[in-house]
This record gives sequence, C-alpha cells and structure tokens, in this order.
Amino acid sequence: MNPSAPRPPDWHPSASFETLRLRARLNATVRAYFAQRAVIEVETPLMSVAGNTDPNIASFSLQFSGRTDGAPRTRWLRTSPEFPLKRLLAAGFGDCYELGRVFRDGEAGGRHNPEFTMLEWYRVGWDHRRLIEETADLVRAALALVGRDARLRTVAYRDLYRDRLGLDPMLADEAQLRAALGEVVIDPQGLNRDDWLDLLMTHRLQPQFSRDELLAIHAYPASQCALARVGEDRDGVAVAQRFELYLGPLELANGYHELADAAEQGARFDRDRERRGERGAVCPPRDEALLDALAAGFPDCAGVALGMDRLLMAMLDSARIADVLAFDFTRA
Repeated sequence: MNPSAPRPPDWHPSASFETLRLRARLNATVRAYFAQRAVIEVETPLMSVAGNTDPNIASFSLQFSGRTDGAPRTRWLRTSPEFPLKRLLAAGFGDCYELGRVFRDGEAGGRHNPEFTMLEWYRVGWDHRRLIEETADLVRAALALVGRDARLRTVAYRDLYRDRLGLDPMLADEAQLRAALGEVVIDPQGLNRDDWLDLLMTHRLQPQFSRDELLAIHAYPASQCALARVGEDRDGVAVAQRFELYLGPLELANGYHELADAAEQGARFDRDRERRGERGAVCPPRDEALLDALAAGFPDCAGVALGMDRLLMAMLDSARIADVLAFDFTRA
C-alpha cells in the first residue's frame, strides 16, 4: 500500500481486488490438490457445547434462545474444526479436510483478526514427519501462484535453540531463558517456563527466519504437547510429536501425530482448565464427545492446521492481515 495515497472510504474493502482474486485461486488450488489425493472435503459445526481449553486461546461464546431440551444454552464458536474432524475419523470416515472460518477472541492487530480462515486436514496411517512433507508441498503449490518457491528445511526444536541461542531449551532454567531475551523487556508476572520459550521464539528466533525457506520445527518440549503424542528424542528426552511450519517469520501451520488416548486427553483438558483458572480466565467445558470418540477407537493418524490468511500474507510479502481480507475487523 502506498502510504501517500489517499485513504479509501471505510466501506471499501481492506484488500485489493487482485488479492481477493488470488484468494479464490488459492482456494481452488487447495481443493484440486486434495481431490487428486482422495482427501475428502467436509463441513463441521461452527458452534459447539464445548470450547477450546488451551490456556493461550480465548473462545467466543453466545447464548442460544431457542429450545434446547436440557442441553446447555451457552455455545462456543470454534477456534478450529479439530474436534469434530476427529470424531469423523473415529467413526471411520478416513482422510478428510475442512476449509472454513474459525474464531478467536482478543486476537486483533497487524497479524491477527478475530475471524480468519483455517485449512485443517488429517491423514490416517501417517505420522507428523510424513505430514511435514505434504504440508510443505501444498505451500509450494500456493507460492507457485505468485511465481515463488521455497526450499524445505527440517530442524529439531532443541537443535534450533542450541544453534541460534546457545542454550538447551529442555534443560535451561527460567533465569537462563529470561537472560537469553537480551534487551527485550517482558513483564514476568504470571509467566511460566513454556511462556519464556515462546517469547524466545517470537522475539529472537522468528525474525531471523529466511524469507525463501520453509522451516519445519519438530520435537517440541513434552510440556507443549497440546493434542499430540509424546515420544523421545535421540537422547531419550521426552518430546511432543508435533511440528510448526514457517515461511520467513510467519508461522503457517501446526501439526501433530495425534494423541489417541482418551484418558490422557481428558487429563490434558483438566490441566488446561486448571491453568485457566489460575489466570482468572473463562474455563470452557471439556469436549466429552471427543473423549468418547477417542475411547471408542481412534486411528493412528496425523493432522495439521494451516492459516490461509497467513499463507496469503507470506505469498504477497505483506505484514498486515488486513491486506488479504475483504473486510478486516476494523471494517467488518
């Protein structure tokens, strides 16, 4: 955007027509990509009786005014389609994906919009390492739409911190992690060890990632397992079997070798809710339907969520999510 150009009226779109046409081409590319691989597109609910318990994600809720037959009136807008997609997998549907809108409260700014588009898909019989390759392949197909390409490099989380920051993220104490932030000043109130690791990623590591490199980081600390399985690295240290994919400084995707243990998943939900309670945050109910689905028998699989708006930003070298949305939050 030319800073000297006159500001268009507020009723105008925040993205250019060219960008909106590119989004349509990107969506068509995604659908063609999965059609060739027999991965089926599905649609799942935007509202649920359960919300996301992740302590770092805030969900929107609303009140249903109609008949509920005893069911809760409070419904939660999805932050991803993960839970219903996993219920389909447990029922035996097989490889599937969804391309649709998701919602996160409190996330509005240069790189965030409270509603955005997420692509999420699952591959039965795959692990997260195999899914890295497919995710990178899809991103490269998207980059080709704008005449770009990027090489893929895969690195273990522990090796990245050792090489770039000179510390072991699995063993360093909080004081060492805080010191590694250098001149970055952060209020430590309420922060735990994983928060400091995340701050090092966003403030010290991400800004240095190469624009022309797809960087897949895997083997995260076990404490950051979310909905992923936990295994061991080459040194016998417990690690989460998950990855994040970056193009330059932008995080595009987050993938897991999916946890299939209902009891363990329930315990993680409870730990999340406890953490939210300590912070004074709202505690959405656990998704009991997902836990029942896992208990009934969940296939060995890997899944990944990819932010389509972030991908468009990376394709266009834009730092503003408003540049790729028809109407961003300020114009909605």
